Amino acid sequence: MLVVDGRRVAPLEVATTRRARGRGLLGRDGVDGALWLPGVSSVHTVGMRFALDVAWVGRDGRVLRVRTLAPGRVSGWMPRAAGVLEAEAGAFARWALEVGSVVDVDRVNGDGGGEGRERPRRA
Repeated sequence: MLVVDGRRVAPLEVATTRRARGRGLLGRDGVDGALWLPGVSSVHTVGMRFALDVAWVGRDGRVLRVRTLAPGRVSGWMPRAAGVLEAEAGAFARWALEVGSVVDVDRVNGDGGGEGRERPRRA
C-alpha cells in the first residue's frame, strides 16, 4: 500500500526489474493505485492512453517535485530522485500528495504475520 503523510491511500505496484521500469504503465488503459519506479529520474508518456500524475521522491521518502504529464510528453530529469511515483492524473490531489509530502510503502507479510513500513528506495 502507498502511504502518504502517514495515511494509507492506494494499492502500490513496484517495478522491480529494468524491463518493468522501462515499460512503466505503457499499454494500459488505467492503473488501480500507483506505480513506484525505483532508480528512475525521468519519465515519458509517449504512447500512453491517459495522463499521469508524476512525483519524484528523494531517498528520505520526501516528494521533491510533482507534475501532471499529458500523453506524448517527456519529463525533465531530477538528479536527486531515488525514484518516481506514477498514478492516473487527479490521484495525487485526492491523496493530498504534494511537494514535501512523505511517501512510505506499507507491506503486508505473506504469512499474515503483520505489516511493515519502509521508504521507497532504489532497487
